[in-house]
Amino acid sequence: MELLFLGTGAGVPAKQRNVSSIALQLLQERSAVWLFDCGEATQHQILHTSIRPRRIEKIFITHLHGDHIYGLPGLLGSRSFQGGEEPLTVYGPPGIEQFIKVALEVSQTHLKYRLQVVEVNEGVIFEDDTFKVECAKLEHGVTSYGYRIVEKDLPGALQVERLKEAGVQPGPHYKQLKEGKTIFLEDGREINGAEFIGESKPGKIVTILGDTRMCENSTMLAENANVLVHEATFAEGDEKLAYDYYHSTAKQAAQVARQANVQQLILTHISARYQGEAVKQLAEGAMKEFKHTLVASDLVSFPIE
Repeated sequence: MELLFLGTGAGVPAKQRNVSSIALQLLQERSAVWLFDCGEATQHQILHTSIRPRRIEKIFITHLHGDHIYGLPGLLGSRSFQGGEEPLTVYGPPGIEQFIKVALEVSQTHLKYRLQVVEVNEGVIFEDDTFKVECAKLEHGVTSYGYRIVEKDLPGALQVERLKEAGVQPGPHYKQLKEGKTIFLEDGREINGAEFIGESKPGKIVTILGDTRMCENSTMLAENANVLVHEATFAEGDEKLAYDYYHSTAKQAAQVARQANVQQLILTHISARYQGEAVKQLAEGAMKEFKHTLVASDLVSFPIE
């Protein structure tokens, strides 16, 4: 599991930062990629990575400002033109379905795959055997959501040495035991697999927030997360500006990370006003509040340990 930042800028594209998009790569977990936001030219950024559009299984839109959605119609069309036939689900605030529908109809774009659009409300919006995704409203100029992605606990390892000590040699039956099933040996003994499985391994938690002021829901969504991705449109000292424009400072993002007891904070949505040394100062200001802080850059990936 890793995060690959396709766009880390705010508002408009800049020379070193494209507008918002993040890929959560779940290749080992489910052979899929989940995309969070899809700003203008996201598919151009994808060309510089190993991501295959047909592997994109879900797209989560945080809010409907242009720098987070203008790349969506093009990506949906290209995914079809490139032979993608696997179903795709787009999640987002009310209005996302109309935006997609109008863009595809007016451009006469016909998709070869099944597209489902889910307009979300607060709460759990997706759950299967391996993952659960929930969302909550943030504080922004338009309806903006944050997403909490929870990997369910992984089964413990099969205790091979204990099995060997019990006289159970490796073979196809190990798979059954790993699944917690009971097998019968040739000597008549009954072996319960559940008794030879170690403790389950906690799943990972990733929180990705849309544009927002500092608010309670940010902390709630980020509680005990392995990684929190938080916007940092403004630097320390510009709190009033951030509040007036419904954004956060780097220091405020760090305060959320500390309050939520996260392991790693990654700052994104960086204004073009911060270049070079100013970006370093942005990070240093946040690290005074929460030392495990990084500033994302375009096309840089972060493994989630």
